[in-house]
Amino acid sequence: MTIRVLIVDDDPLLRVGLTMMLGGADDLTVVAEAGDGGEVPALVDRYSPDVVLMDLRMPGVDGLAATEALRARATAPEVIMLTTFDADEHVVRALRAGAAGFVLKDTPPAEIVAAVRRVADGQPVLSPSVLRRLMDRVSGPGGDRRTAARQRIALLNARERDVAVEVGAGSSNAQIGARLHLSVPTVKTHISRILTKLDLNNRVQIALLAYDAGLLDP
Repeated sequence: MTIRVLIVDDDPLLRVGLTMMLGGADDLTVVAEAGDGGEVPALVDRYSPDVVLMDLRMPGVDGLAATEALRARATAPEVIMLTTFDADEHVVRALRAGAAGFVLKDTPPAEIVAAVRRVADGQPVLSPSVLRRLMDRVSGPGGDRRTAARQRIALLNARERDVAVEVGAGSSNAQIGARLHLSVPTVKTHISRILTKLDLNNRVQIALLAYDAGLLDP
C-alpha cells in the first residue's frame, strides 16, 4: 500500500527537501504541499492523505491550530508535527489535540521516512525518553485536570488500566504483553477498547491521560 503524504511548512526549500526525501521511498508519495495551515482542510478533502507532516510554527494559521481543526473531524489523517524544538509546550498541546507525534527538522532522512511509515501503521512517533521529557515540561497538572483524568480512567476495567499505565510508560505491544502475560493481539484489543471508551485518538493521548491522572507518578 502506498502511503499518501501532505507536507505543510512555510519554508519552500524544506518542502522541496522533504518531497525529494519521501519520494525516494517506494511506498510513500507526496500528494500535495502547503505553506500555511489554512490550506490544509481543502487539500485534505481533495487528496485524502494518510499522513500530514505539519510544521508547528507558521505565519497565518499555525500547525497547532491546523492540527486541532483537522483532528476534530470525524475522519482525519494522522499528523506528525515538524519542529525545531525537542521539548516545546506547544508540542504537548498538539499531542493532546490528536497529533501522532513529532520529529525534529534536523532528523536524519531515514528516520523521517520510518516515522511516516510508523504513524501510518497506527504507532506514535515518540520514544519513552522523549515522551517523558515532554511530560516533564508541563507544569504539574492542576486539581481539576487530575480529577477529570481520574474520572475518565475510572471507566476502564483493571486490565485496561494496567495496559494504559504501560502505554504511558512507552512500552511496545510486545513489552506490554510480556509484562502482563497477554498475547500481542489481546494487547491491541485492550488498546482499541481504551481508545473507544475514553474517546481518544491514539496511544500518545492514552499516555498523556495516564500522566494527568497520576498513574505514572513515582
